[in-house]
Order: sequence, then structure tokens, then C-alpha cells
Amino acid sequence: MKNMLITGGAGFIGSNFCHYWAVQHPNDKLIVLDALTYAGHREHLAMLEKNNQLIFVQGDIGDQPLVEKLFAEHDINCVVHFAAESHVDRSIDGPDAFLQTNIMGTHVLLKAAKKYWLDAGIAEHHFHHVSTDEVYGSLETDAPAFTESSPFAPNSPYSASKAASDHLVRAYHHTYGLNVTTSNCSNNYGPYQDSEKLIPLIIQNILLGKALPIYGDGKNIRDWLYVEDHCRAIDLILAKGKIGEVYNVGGENEWRNIDIVNLICDQVDAALAANTQLLQQYPNTPYAKGDAAKSLITFVKDRPGHDRRYAIDPSKCHAQLGYYPQESFETGIIKTINWMLHNQKKNQGGTSK
Repeated sequence: MKNMLITGGAGFIGSNFCHYWAVQHPNDKLIVLDALTYAGHREHLAMLEKNNQLIFVQGDIGDQPLVEKLFAEHDINCVVHFAAESHVDRSIDGPDAFLQTNIMGTHVLLKAAKKYWLDAGIAEHHFHHVSTDEVYGSLETDAPAFTESSPFAPNSPYSASKAASDHLVRAYHHTYGLNVTTSNCSNNYGPYQDSEKLIPLIIQNILLGKALPIYGDGKNIRDWLYVEDHCRAIDLILAKGKIGEVYNVGGENEWRNIDIVNLICDQVDAALAANTQLLQQYPNTPYAKGDAAKSLITFVKDRPGHDRRYAIDPSKCHAQLGYYPQESFETGIIKTINWMLHNQKKNQGGTSK
């Protein structure tokens, strides 16, 4: 049985992981630590709290006394570390918070893990660190995908701070013997994602009849992973992953931003055509006025340091974990659109990644 501390569990990937884990491992004890910044929403966990399937604690991973208290009170033997400042645009405008949370916050967790596990002689423990493909930098269009041995070359304050946290996790394994694993994942999408990210922003703006802002020429390429597939990969890493190893978790779904936007436009229009009652809820969507969603596409000035392409080679996950994504991009995007059609919230802004 795991007594699991899930940092950032009220965020996008973290909340999906909590729901996934509660179903797959109902006897485990889940403790969620989340600061509830703009990207954290406790209501995403409301049903799990109501059913006594997790304990929620509002707090900062940089709060050493609080983190140590949670380790001690709940006999934590597993950490899944999602908590991070994660939006590239925000890191360009205000990098300090990214260094504080992503680097120093991770170090606080590692220090607590060392104190309550290693210093106490607890052999059965696991610290899993969730990271990003952005630590590897940018790829040319025809370059091979990133592997676990690709050198780090971060190009934004966000990715640099995540690269630093990856190094800290590795160091605590090699220096102190902490049982760690790390996963570097490609772009996630799915339910509960904050609307500053590309896919929920595009869906939301179509429904509200707002411009669909696309950076530069829209030809930046990303590898997309449905969030539940990511959760399954972490489950396999915790169960079968080799301690000290890094696993690249990819969706094997490379898409140009402009092609994603065009696909979403077509799918949202199709969903509204199939259920015209939704037009009462979204009267400003182009379809309600006889127009196509694509009419909202607007190209905007590219941002500084915008990586051209990310792509993950998940061969190691295939070989060692038996992991393969269950969702294609086409099936996953339909699920995401349907979820947003029935869970729409007011616009929070954003643009393409």
C-alpha cells in the first residue's frame, strides 16, 4: 500500500492523475499538496474529497516545515511531484517564481525525502519527478526525436528551471541513494487543462467567438499526449521502472500548431452541428452565425525563444514498461472538446505554445 504525496495535485495533470489513481489503486492513501495558484483548482478534486479518497492540503512545496509535517503525519512512502510553474510566456515575463518553485521547491521535497526515508533507514520509498521535453531544447524539422540521452539545451526560463530540478533529482539518487525516477513528457492535453494553454484556449475562444491567436507562421511542431495516457505511464514507471532512470513519455503525435487549430475548428463545428441545443449556451460561436470557426484564426507576433519543434522517442518506455498510448490525437481531441463543451469557464487568456 502506498501513502502517496502528490504535489500540484489540483493542477491539470495532477488532478487527472488523482482521479486515475483513485480508480486504479483504491486502497492507497492520497495526500495532495497544492498552493492553489492560478492553475490549481480544488474543485477538480471535489468528488474525490467527498468520497474520502484523498486528503487535500493547501500549501507551498517550498514550505519546509509543512512538507516535513506531511511526511511525518501521513507516513509518506511515495512522492509524485507535479507541482511546477509551467507556462513559458509567464516565465519570460517573470522568471523569479519559476526558479523559486521549480528549483527550490523541488529541493525542499528532496531534503524532506532524504530526512524521513534515508536518514530513518526506510528502504521502501519512491520519489517520482515529472518533467518536460522542453529541457532538451528545440529540434530541426528532420532531426531524430529526443531520447533519454539527449543533452539538455533549455531555451526559456521555464525549461531551464525544470532542467535544474531534473539535475537535483538525479543528484539525490547518485549522491545519497534516494530511490528516484524521472519522466520527461511531451505536451499534454485533456480535461481540466487551464485555458492559457493552446488546445483549451482554441476550443474556448471558438465557443466565445474570440480570436484564435497563433504565434508566428503556426508551423511550430509539438508531440501531443492525452493526459490519461501520461497517468498510465507514471503508474507503469512506479510499478516497473528502474530506480535512477529517466523515461521519455511521448504520444507519438507530432502536429504543427496551425494544423491542430484547423482540426479543432472542424471538430468543434461538427460537435455543434450534431447538438444544436449547445448554440443557446454559446451564441457567439461562429457556427451560430453561419460562419466557420476557422474565420477566427489570427496570426500574432512570435514570442522570444520560441522552440521550433519538440518530439519524444518513447522506445525505452515501450521496451522496459510495455507502455503505448491508447489515444490517438484524433480520438483524444474529440474527448477533450466534448468535455469542454460541458465544462466551459470564462476566458483566462493565453496563446499557442
